[in-house]
Amino acid sequence: MAIPNLKHLSGLPAVDGVAVTPSDTVDLAGGPCLGILATAAGNIAIVFPSGNSLTIPVNANTVYPFSAKRVKSTGTTATGIQAFY
Repeated sequence: MAIPNLKHLSGLPAVDGVAVTPSDTVDLAGGPCLGILATAAGNIAIVFPSGNSLTIPVNANTVYPFSAKRVKSTGTTATGIQAFY
């Protein structure tokens, strides 16, 4: 499957960030993000731009440089999630 938005491959730093409300059906409003941070540790269940899903354990206040088009509520236990663009 083709990746619809290639901004995550640009190598440029993030210039914006938004709070994320996990949802099993709604993609991130800004499109695929450049990275994700959670203020409290746990798991983040994401959907990559390719459509593949993965649940990733994360530490608090660490920016993870992966592109996600959705943060799912099912499987996400981390809180204070923010997406960077």
